[in-house]
Amino acid sequence: MDERKKVVCIYDEPEMIDLIKLILGRKGFELTGAVGGREGVDAVRRVKPDLVLLGLRLPDMESWEVNQYIKAEEELKDIPVIVMGSSWRIKYNAKSFAGTKVDDYVTAPFGPQELLQSVKRVLQTPGGG
Repeated sequence: MDERKKVVCIYDEPEMIDLIKLILGRKGFELTGAVGGREGVDAVRRVKPDLVLLGLRLPDMESWEVNQYIKAEEELKDIPVIVMGSSWRIKYNAKSFAGTKVDDYVTAPFGPQELLQSVKRVLQTPGGG
């Protein structure tokens, strides 16, 4: 990959952000972490990433609201979003995301390969990133 793909990971646990940073960093991605929705929306506006990884449980706002904020802004609306969370939580929240585009879902607990496959599929990056 000529230029490192930028990813913003919005999650409720800094440790999980660090783990995802390690997984994606090994494949050449540049990850910016944000704990919570408000910090996440600010990070997306600042970084203008190639991809957003969005956790379902956020301390300060609903994840579907974060997605709405991103999709409502002209320069951000085409950034793909992958939602991460437990399968029951994804099913429960699926209706909330109905009005805005989500590109993929990764159900927790997930392994590094699952996450990488989803990222590659959404970004359509060949090989290992």
